[in-house]
Amino acid sequence: MPRHTMSAIRLHEFGGPEVLRHEEVPIPEPGPGEVLVRVHAVGLNPPDWYAREGMPDVPPELKPPFHLPLIPGTDVSGVVEAVGADVDGLAVGEEVMGLLRFPEALQAGAYAEYVTAPASDLARKPASLDHVHAAGLPMSGLTAWQFLIELGHDHPSPFQAARHRPMALGGGTTVLVNGAAGGVGHLALQLAKWKGARVIAVASGAHETFLRGLGADEFVDYTKDRPEEVVREVDLVLDTVGGPDSRRFLRTIKRGGALYPVYFGDFDDEENARLGVTVTATQVRSNGAQLAELGRLVDAGKVRVAIDSTFALKDAQAAHERAARGHIQGKIVLTA
Repeated sequence: MPRHTMSAIRLHEFGGPEVLRHEEVPIPEPGPGEVLVRVHAVGLNPPDWYAREGMPDVPPELKPPFHLPLIPGTDVSGVVEAVGADVDGLAVGEEVMGLLRFPEALQAGAYAEYVTAPASDLARKPASLDHVHAAGLPMSGLTAWQFLIELGHDHPSPFQAARHRPMALGGGTTVLVNGAAGGVGHLALQLAKWKGARVIAVASGAHETFLRGLGADEFVDYTKDRPEEVVREVDLVLDTVGGPDSRRFLRTIKRGGALYPVYFGDFDDEENARLGVTVTATQVRSNGAQLAELGRLVDAGKVRVAIDSTFALKDAQAAHERAARGHIQGKIVLTA
């Protein structure tokens, strides 16, 4: 008898980790251009907890539509279980990974044993990566790639009119990564090193050995030194923390340089122009082709995914509690 139901985590109301419920729900069916993935692992990302809370800090007119109950999650690694119409190039039994339906669907149903996915959002899982590590790559890796390497789409930024154009990185470039130990940060550090840049990593002291092991040339422990007071003349700051405090990094950047806040903050266009600093951001988008490029870098040993912790799917509440404690080193992953 084929199975018709699956285990999944759903929320019926917004709130803290306690609203995540472990339930039995119907297995979805893939539509045209989609495949059904048997999920082996799910990567956690900040949009997961923003959505769980109901995005209380976002103005109503900017909120994407939410329909409760919903199954959270966007990042998966698993095996193709079934293939819908109009899908070429993916077959049942293939191991795949992907960032699903983002940002059109802020949450795509990944916290489950099965999920449907647009084939174009998926890449083949690198042979050198197990499912846990592969599930940690999509959103964080694509964020780092689209900010630093190639945007890869024409969609306007929701944050600003200016188009994000990544600065060319090379041997003469110095890049500061703030929040370097986190999901986006530890992958961005490695991509900048792959391009030949000199990298200054900013994180708390507990992460220094980890980040130097990934190739950081310099390390600033923000609990001891304020990076904006001890760093000068960098070409680019990737601020993975972002938000209102991101402006403080302007003084670390040389004229002609750039500041990329992953979470857009409050900036003054006149101040940026006076300092000669370009400030742009983008919103990460699903992209199977770019994810395949990241997978090739992983297979080549140029990039590795670090795992902070893993939890069983049924323990999603505990995984979200871990996320809320912060100081994450790499990625938190659920195993299904």
